[in-house]
Amino acid sequence: MGVAFKQDIMAGVSLSVAVLCEEFPHELGDVAILITSGMSYRQALGYNLLSAATCFLGFVFGVGIGNLDPMYTTFIFALAGGMFLYISLCSMLSDMNEKSEEAMKRSTREGITTLVLQFTGLFSGLFLMYALQQFGGHSH
Repeated sequence: MGVAFKQDIMAGVSLSVAVLCEEFPHELGDVAILITSGMSYRQALGYNLLSAATCFLGFVFGVGIGNLDPMYTTFIFALAGGMFLYISLCSMLSDMNEKSEEAMKRSTREGITTLVLQFTGLFSGLFLMYALQQFGGHSH
């Protein structure tokens, strides 16, 4: 994100929205796991916030890289994009598949509802990223 903000404010905002869409459900899941493992609500939020705060170090590092040759920013975006694709394809899609199969076993209606909600979420995110890319940088 630091590189994106250094390159262009709208690129930084677009990337931040994309990261928020990926990280928010991930962090909620982490808190749920910590609470289930025996931590109090306050402890789970505190430890999760502490681990998430390390992203500021990465942001500062990214701004520093953004000050280097613009050629490096292309590699940074490719690396970050590849990591997000890996996370979504390996983790999120397998979890979605598992949840939809569990719902389908309970009832066909619940399974279809789960699939519709999952696809609505996926396509909402895709549309948001498309809209930010197409219309975000234009000033009228």
